[in-house]
This record gives sequence, C-alpha cells and structure tokens, in this order.
Amino acid sequence: MNTLRNSVRLIGNVGVNPEIRSFDGNRKLAKFSLATTEVYKDPDGEKTTRTQWHNIVAWGKTAEISERLLRKGCEVAVEGKLLTRQYEDKNGITRYITEIQVNEILLMRGRS
Repeated sequence: MNTLRNSVRLIGNVGVNPEIRSFDGNRKLAKFSLATTEVYKDPDGEKTTRTQWHNIVAWGKTAEISERLLRKGCEVAVEGKLLTRQYEDKNGITRYITEIQVNEILLMRGRS
C-alpha cells in the first residue's frame, strides 16, 4: 500500500514539445505540459468539455524517452507522484507550483 500514498496516473495529450536540459554526468531533465479532457453533460443536458493542464517533469531514462518520442499532440499515459515546490519571482513574491514527476511514460498514439 505504500506505493499508493502519492501516486498519479493520467492519460492526456502533450501540450508542448518537451523542454530538455542536460546536467553533469549526462543526467537529463524533461519538462512538458499534459492536457486531460473530461466530457460530461451539464444540468441542462448540454455536452460540456473541461480541460485540465498538468506540469510534467521526468528525469534520467524517462527524460531521454520523452526527448526521443514525445511531440505536441501525442496521447500518452503517465504514472508518477505529485511534487510541490516554491520559488521567489522577480518581484520577491513566493510562488508555488505543483508538478507530476513521472517514472513511467507510455505512448498511446502519435499526434492526431
């Protein structure tokens, strides 16, 4: 049950081509956005679509896979955990960002 404590699984479409950064020792970081879309009927019976955007980060081999295979529009399944970090913006205001650090990516299909 410990693996369920902070576990996220999403299927969605890549919003932008992954941004890749390389660090010492050939360690890589990939960042991209993922859109998940929910379709439902509102109280009036009208079909409604709601899209949520998620910040995705991947390290190491997962980042290399992201760099090689992912492009804007690809449908992917990701599995990972939620991380929240804070930083100070140029005006000195503390900002918070929540990201999903993925450890597995599955390419569902290419760009539509």
